Amino acid sequence: QVQLVESGGGLVQAGGSLRLSCAASGRTFSIYNMGWFRQAPGKEREFVGAITWRGGSTSYAESVKGRFTISRDNAKNTVYLQMNILKPEDTAVYYCAAGLTWLGESRYSYDFWGQGTQVTVSS
Repeated sequence: QVQLVESGGGLVQAGGSLRLSCAASGRTFSIYNMGWFRQAPGKEREFVGAITWRGGSTSYAESVKGRFTISRDNAKNTVYLQMNILKPEDTAVYYCAAGLTWLGESRYSYDFWGQGTQVTVSS
């Protein structure tokens, strides 16, 4: 079992930056691939990006590629989502997730989810 807690969300102006953190409990964190998803009101939860269990590979949705960066620190049981050049369309609740699928882009690739953190980007 892995428990995930996201933090770092908030209100930011367009063009600004935020860094989200996802803290995991459990000694097996380092074996899990991690993903970030987001869900805007009235929309489906969508893939943002993922990182492999060692952090050697990442993948991103086209909409965030070049602006968002995922990293992890297994010693701290934490995964990060650095978000730069934020746009109003990035407004959503952001979730981190843990799973065993390599760079999975489907929500069904992940077994454990955090409660989410709200990101609001004003224009």
